[in-house]
Amino acid sequence: MLSIDNITIRFGGFELFSNIGFMINRRDRIGLVGKNGAGKSTLLKVICGIVTPTEGSVSKPSGITIGYLPQQMALASTQNTVLEETKKAFDNIAEIQREIDRLAAELEIRTDYTSESYIKAAENLAHLNEHLQIVGVNNMEPEIERILKGLGFLRSDFNRKIAEFSGGWRMRVELAKILLQSPDLILLDEPTNHLDIESIQWLEDFLQAYKGAVLLISHDRAFLDNVTTRTIEINLGKLYDYKVPYSKFKVLQQERLQQQLAAYENQQKQIKDTEEFIERFRYKATKSNQVQSRIKQLEKMDIIEVDDLDNAAMHIKFAPAPRSGDIVVETKELSKSYGDNLILDRIDLVIERGEKVAFVGRNGEGKTTLSKVIIGETEYSGELKIGHNINIGYFAQNQDELLDPELTVFETLDRIAVGDIRTKIRDILGAFLFSGEDIDKKVKVLSGGEHSRLSLAKLLLQPYNLLVLDEPTNHLDIRSKDILKQALQNYDGTLIVVSHDRYFLDGLVSKVYEFKNKKIRLHVGGIYDFLRNKKIEDMREIEIKDRKLAEAKAEAGISDNKQKYLENKELNKRRRAIQNRIDKAEAEIERLESEIAGLNELMSNPAIEQQKLETAYKMSAKLNEELEQQMSLWEEASMEMEVFEKGNGK
Repeated sequence: MLSIDNITIRFGGFELFSNIGFMINRRDRIGLVGKNGAGKSTLLKVICGIVTPTEGSVSKPSGITIGYLPQQMALASTQNTVLEETKKAFDNIAEIQREIDRLAAELEIRTDYTSESYIKAAENLAHLNEHLQIVGVNNMEPEIERILKGLGFLRSDFNRKIAEFSGGWRMRVELAKILLQSPDLILLDEPTNHLDIESIQWLEDFLQAYKGAVLLISHDRAFLDNVTTRTIEINLGKLYDYKVPYSKFKVLQQERLQQQLAAYENQQKQIKDTEEFIERFRYKATKSNQVQSRIKQLEKMDIIEVDDLDNAAMHIKFAPAPRSGDIVVETKELSKSYGDNLILDRIDLVIERGEKVAFVGRNGEGKTTLSKVIIGETEYSGELKIGHNINIGYFAQNQDELLDPELTVFETLDRIAVGDIRTKIRDILGAFLFSGEDIDKKVKVLSGGEHSRLSLAKLLLQPYNLLVLDEPTNHLDIRSKDILKQALQNYDGTLIVVSHDRYFLDGLVSKVYEFKNKKIRLHVGGIYDFLRNKKIEDMREIEIKDRKLAEAKAEAGISDNKQKYLENKELNKRRRAIQNRIDKAEAEIERLESEIAGLNELMSNPAIEQQKLETAYKMSAKLNEELEQQMSLWEEASMEMEVFEKGNGK
């Protein structure tokens, strides 16, 4: 579908990567991985045409559509509502329909089936029809609702102004627009940074079933494993392509390096033995033939190279935690409002010494707010008790806004370090990958990952016995996250962590506090225990809602006849939507079969020129592929209709 051909990117005298290339096929699910700064985001920008490579090119057929969600983007504070903004995804539908009608009318009267222009027009028509079918324009309103709800919006949010939402929620609207447009290729750069656990799981299900190709960058190991089936690694300017998800890639990567190293060592031994033979018998006439043979053997030998790995990694070890009281944090009837907006409503919580707990829930439910209450940054009503001898270390989600942009990396730590630790600032920065000239960089030029590493380094300046970490893994690469997780597992103090990264939380926390509807609820166990129980409870919630809805209708006095009328109306609406899909697929099948029959007749003509025959073969193969897709769509819709009719007594 799309080919990246021998791409090289240079910035001044620095070469980001050299002569790399790969193919993206339909239905590919590719994870693009590598350390921060390896060039992953740049490569996405090259593919979608934002960045022009120094050398090489991106080849794609005309008509291929690409949807791109960058890691960060300028989001206008628009006065559109969420629904109005999301509907922009369908702005080009009318234009596509007009082009379909024009092409169909043109092809109907043409007979030059093998001409290049006819084949190109037919390909464009097939592609546009397929795109329109995937988008499901006739099902626009339900599809918008499905995707917005999946990404965490409530029905009551649909008519709120975009300007009322934070940047993370606006990014969700942009993601919704891309998913609704159903492009041939979706490019996503760290999409989970803006999502909570429930929305991430919904997006996983959506992308697994998506009919186009997906290329994504993520440092969420669980997300990569659940979505991707192919992993492309960028490492020190080189590209490695594996047809497996991330966790299997890590195993194969180690196997590859071990095999390379073994082959390299064997070859080096062979070279050494050969050179020793040459040196020993170089001047003996009786061995001259063997010596010359060995010299030629060395000259022809392809020297095995072992792939270099960027092994630079953080080294974190938190200082031993001073002993605190048994109860570290306790709240009773604690509430928090911003004006008329109630965030937390009379919550009770107890965290004991040595516990490691997670705060999880949808964005905006109060996780960060409670964190700020605990560290004394936000006022509240009710009771809050911080235990005896508690020293709190805090990592804020918006660290890049809290650091002074005009200070250097070294000055950032030097200004707050006290006592003997000041002599170890360079060592601490080195452990967080700041060395040499890096420590003289100003904070304002640091990347997101560098901001996070610098903020984590501040937590090593003194011994804390309570760490409150709000999304500490955002912008960290997978290896750095694993190292941070290991350090926190070894930390002997108390930990409160706000995170949506399931792999990071797994094995780290033993209690989960769920934030929902202004309340919190304790779940004892790990993150996957919580998620399993949550699925069961969600199913029960649906059953309860259905029962309450039936009771409410009965109390409202809705007559049986009226109720039956409303139900039949909804059933007929669903039946028409399924039938429309069947009718469209049948029309496409009829058109494609007609075109294929015309091409078969043409190819059976013994007088046909070879070039025209080859073109006709290619066109026939493409049309047969499209026919197979339409047959699959027809079969799915027909089976859905059969199930629908059986379920409704037809």
